[in-house]
Amino acid sequence: MTGTTFDLIVIGAGPVGENVADYAVRGGLTAALVESELVGGECSYWACMPSKALLRSGSALRAARRVGGAAQAVTGELDVAAVFERRDAFTSHYQDDSQAKWVADTGIELVRGHGRLTGERAVSVTAEDGTVTRLTAAHAVVIATGSDAQVPDIPGLRDAQPWTSREATSATSAPGSLAVLGGGVVAAEMATAYASLGTRVTLLARSALLGGQEPFAGELVADALRELGADVRVGVSATSVSRDDDGVRLELDDGSVLEAEEVLVAAGRSPRTRDLGLETVGLEPGSWLETDDTLLVTGDGLAGSGWLYAAGDANHRALLTHQGKYQARAAGEVIAARARGEEVSDAAWGRHVATADHAAVPQVTFTDPEVASVGLTAKGAEEAGHEIRVVDYDLGQVAGASLLADGYTGRARLVVDERRRVVIGATFVGQDAAELLHAATIAVVGEVPIDRLWHAVPSYPTVSEIWLRLLDSYGRPAS
Repeated sequence: MTGTTFDLIVIGAGPVGENVADYAVRGGLTAALVESELVGGECSYWACMPSKALLRSGSALRAARRVGGAAQAVTGELDVAAVFERRDAFTSHYQDDSQAKWVADTGIELVRGHGRLTGERAVSVTAEDGTVTRLTAAHAVVIATGSDAQVPDIPGLRDAQPWTSREATSATSAPGSLAVLGGGVVAAEMATAYASLGTRVTLLARSALLGGQEPFAGELVADALRELGADVRVGVSATSVSRDDDGVRLELDDGSVLEAEEVLVAAGRSPRTRDLGLETVGLEPGSWLETDDTLLVTGDGLAGSGWLYAAGDANHRALLTHQGKYQARAAGEVIAARARGEEVSDAAWGRHVATADHAAVPQVTFTDPEVASVGLTAKGAEEAGHEIRVVDYDLGQVAGASLLADGYTGRARLVVDERRRVVIGATFVGQDAAELLHAATIAVVGEVPIDRLWHAVPSYPTVSEIWLRLLDSYGRPAS
């Protein structure tokens, strides 16, 4: 290490922290990146990449079986060991050499160890051997530590050593049976992955599956999980959990008992801010960090002002890797601009703000069918006070979809703000629906008028023809 004072110190070297530091260095600042685990963070080793690698083999096999001619050629089942080997390749076998090299090549100082705030612009880093390095930030500190899986207070659950998303994505073999507690994205994706691998899956969702999405999304995913052999129970919760040599035993609130080899808890996230020294700067340990749109922390009691930022999951704005990286770009550039005394572009959709966090967040749930959405649901739009019109269409009726898969099943929805005649929400559910999403994201972010969208002609025969069908269903203006 060449010194202990940097313009910027970033705690957390996941994709968010890496991007904050990168953009600040591009802006002429010096930066230190502090990491206690693997450089690349949760997404690279225990979330986005390994989970999608586990899902892809099964979805590819089912896609082939939905096409006449290809279906007859596909006669075998998944090679489960090969699926896990492919997953390991995507996690670089849990080695971060290449990512650490990128950090060095970018001109960022990597400091390994557990980072904690010790005061305004001050960070201490404790290495594995107990060595403590004290760092000082001339301009800013960024908290980019992400989030942890939340384990609910169900009697016996913690003692039963449940899987969280980390264990589910890093397992070396598929259990014979798996109980999944939760109904969100992690629950739905991991239920799909392990059912594809031959595990007998039982999913217990206290409320609707994928409850934050349009209702039809969870319904179609639940139907698909049942076709895979999973037992999906909505409105059922565990009241107690215990483990013995044979596995786990769950007592349920409907009076039944469920036994499985493993239990996966997928019941939300909590901020990874418990041991960061937040109390030394007047903030509550273990809390989400509230920020303005430039990602500057705005919490009451914060010591000093204009120096502490939070990007990614830790600020609870949008718990998605791509959204965290979007925030990171804004934060890195605004920190550099403020350090140089330059004007800050902090109006809505400006260079230094994360405006899209509010109502233009794209998200894909990689189940089979995929669920791709951006912006507001119909319910969310109504609650926000918009005067809306909802347009639905059967994706399977589009020529491109019928070519993609025999018996294609899916659905699409646009939510239109009738006062402005712009799309403020879109949802697509179906095989490969993720590839439809960015067009919708551009329409929402750009506030493209419906009348202009008519001139964005989709190629035939592609699944993107759904745009023509949705617009046709909405109807052209009289003049």
